[in-house]
Amino acid sequence: MRTLRRELARIWACVTDRPRWQLVMACVVSVWSLAWVVGQAIAPPMAPSEVPRALLAWAGVPVGWLDAVGQWAREDSRWWVFTVFAVAAGLLWAATTERAQLTALAGWLAVMAAAEGIGYHPAVYRAIIAMAGFILLLWLLSLPGKVSVMTNRITLVPRDVLRAGATAAAMAAMVPLLAVGLIVIRLLRPYVTRPPKVVVPRAREAQENPKTLVRD
Repeated sequence: MRTLRRELARIWACVTDRPRWQLVMACVVSVWSLAWVVGQAIAPPMAPSEVPRALLAWAGVPVGWLDAVGQWAREDSRWWVFTVFAVAAGLLWAATTERAQLTALAGWLAVMAAAEGIGYHPAVYRAIIAMAGFILLLWLLSLPGKVSVMTNRITLVPRDVLRAGATAAAMAAMVPLLAVGLIVIRLLRPYVTRPPKVVVPRAREAQENPKTLVRD
């Protein structure tokens, strides 16, 4: 359990450690996706376009074009297009790593676009199945190979495949919670007591006795 908490804390640190423009964009996608997911429990079925529609209507901005977009997306002749969007969302989630986090945001945008045409559950289920199926395929392909410690080629290791898949799933799942998490952390920061940093003896000696260059 402690290892799981440490791993989630490490992933959260990776999610929040990004350029400012990426963090702003991630917060926008986070608020939008969270409102859409929560809206399924309040007023189902809720299309992703209803979130900006409610905001624009409150601000007095015309929203007729959003209604036209929703009607266009829900035509039966276009269901396969949005099915492809849902599968692509799952593959984008699966491609998410600590150094490539934009794919998680793109995956959420793709699954919301898919849900506009085929609905919440069909889009989300297809995305999750596509992601899990891709990771499972890589894991199965990694089983026959024997990995040597001295190998000098790129290969698939079952344990590393599962670890990368779990990391990608966690980072994708944290997107809707990012904005709320940042707000909660900022509110609690003045009230949290941090433990003192322990200085390693060797590090303390190095600080007290810095090395100097000696000229002959």
